[in-house]
Amino acid sequence: MIYLDYQATTPLAPEAREAMLAWLAGPEAMGFANPHSSHRPGRAAAAAVEVAREQVAALLPPGGRVIFTSGATEAINLAIIGSGRKRLAVSAIEHAAVLDTARFVDPGVTLLPVDGEGLVAPDAPLPDDVGLVAVMQVNNEIGTIQPVGEIAARARAAGALFLCDAVQGAGKIAAPEGADLIALSAHKLYGPKGIGALWVREGVEVAPLVHGGGQEGGLRSGTLSPALCAGFGAAATLCKTWWESDGQHVERLWERARDLFADWTLNGSAEHRWHGNLNIRREGLDVARLLSECRTVAISAGSACASGSGRPSHVLRGLGLSDKGTRTAIRIGFGRYTGEEELERAAVAINAAARAQGV
Repeated sequence: MIYLDYQATTPLAPEAREAMLAWLAGPEAMGFANPHSSHRPGRAAAAAVEVAREQVAALLPPGGRVIFTSGATEAINLAIIGSGRKRLAVSAIEHAAVLDTARFVDPGVTLLPVDGEGLVAPDAPLPDDVGLVAVMQVNNEIGTIQPVGEIAARARAAGALFLCDAVQGAGKIAAPEGADLIALSAHKLYGPKGIGALWVREGVEVAPLVHGGGQEGGLRSGTLSPALCAGFGAAATLCKTWWESDGQHVERLWERARDLFADWTLNGSAEHRWHGNLNIRREGLDVARLLSECRTVAISAGSACASGSGRPSHVLRGLGLSDKGTRTAIRIGFGRYTGEEELERAAVAINAAARAQGV
């Protein structure tokens, strides 16, 4: 199987797995200790958590704190609901974690439209009484990189907080500028599933959603997993260490992929984009049939969270595509562990399946 679905999840880095194993050892090693206990094994586990916190914080701006969560979805809920802001504005192509939570808090939430390139205009009108603005750094379906620094500045001028879902960009591109709240997820940067984080700028007040123990500085109750934290931290450190080589590798794969799929139409901006995401379409393509026939290649037709829902992609509709047009697109994602020869073999299979449909 050739894995090309890096936007859904990335492979676990071997180094992250190794970092986790020490905290999954048997009773003799005491790696199972509760990091919130005061005895020596507990303090050792707590120290590992704090090391991981510093490693994750190194991917983010100075002047804030990292709160560990179960993933980016919880982090986004904590940010939006916990901020207490009732009037919201979010981009029309946000992940469902932002859109659904925003609608829960503010049924009349303002949706900031995108243009045909999949970009939010920096000067998009904000409601006069807006309290929180949310725009993702890199779109999970089409890979467009938003002008978050400019939008954050406008939000701040309006007296609003700015939340950035940096799940797809963290560890790959520079941290978003000007954000008050940043959400990220370990398994999108070669770490384990089941853990994420919310970065909270100093001076920003957030109320807890989960009560019962006061862990994580009173913002998120519940026993932390030292193993998950250690894996997250190790993965974050690797991203910092291999920042340049990872980026160069992705650029080489992007250039090759553009050649291999030259007769497909690119969805979203080619310039303002994370090049590890290739979202392309062919008029008349039956994507469900193509995915079924390409059984040796793991790709997707959009967000993994919406897979199988039957709903047209709100992201592609945001670009101006019809419901029918949204069902002619595939998403190919690659990264650190993708080989060029793998990409070439996958392209042969995908293009052959498309030709078999006469498109």
